[in-house]
Amino acid sequence: MVTASGVPNTRNSGDVPCPGTQAAAVVRPYLECDALPEVRIPGQLIGIGENYWPDGPRRPAGRIPLVFGKFPGSLAGDGQPIVLDPALAGTVVCEGELAVVVGSVLKDAGSPEVALKAVAGVTVANDVSARDLQAADIQSTRGKSLDTFCPLGPELVTLDELRDLQSLSIVTRINDAVVQDSTTASMVFSVAELVMFCSRFMTLYPGDVILTGTPFAPDESALELHPGDTVSVEVGGVGLLTNPVAVRVPADGMARA
Repeated sequence: MVTASGVPNTRNSGDVPCPGTQAAAVVRPYLECDALPEVRIPGQLIGIGENYWPDGPRRPAGRIPLVFGKFPGSLAGDGQPIVLDPALAGTVVCEGELAVVVGSVLKDAGSPEVALKAVAGVTVANDVSARDLQAADIQSTRGKSLDTFCPLGPELVTLDELRDLQSLSIVTRINDAVVQDSTTASMVFSVAELVMFCSRFMTLYPGDVILTGTPFAPDESALELHPGDTVSVEVGGVGLLTNPVAVRVPADGMARA
């Protein structure tokens, strides 16, 4: 396995002060790993929506992957807090996912084999999302791009270490209670198909990350995050990503509900 290490980050667990009360980070947060020397992860951060069905994969005629952007500044490392800002977002949910990290330049991949050859490996992601912001904007970018809303890690696992990308378990827990339990066998579009699709409308570069979608949740209220929670996402054979949930404290030192 290849360990991905986070760069220094000014945030700590617990209540997090507003900017101006502590030293600001001098660079956008990123991860790095031995498999991609001198490459900052993520480069481009690409999200995929509605890629799981509760009763297994179904693909209506003409269906294509639902793609959205997630700004790379939303990155958080394993163990770093997901910081909620009650003044900005109300309902915030977790979404456990398998993440694909691109290892070489790829454009117009013509086959699954070519697509997967460009993949450096996979890791675990939590596509944290502010549902009220998504609803207000009628699209996902802002609601999924708040600072710390993309925990990623803790390791990059190469494809030769995995027997089958489409048979990996995905389990998300909040305070040890299981809130998502599925497998990548339920994906509508496979990992290879998603990489191929993205490569057809954009050039993929080393360090780019594709979040492959989250399992269907019949009761999304179970996915809601609150200060003091601990959320973990475990992908079988890939790793366990764990993050505490904190609240952002304004400069006057008073947390607001």
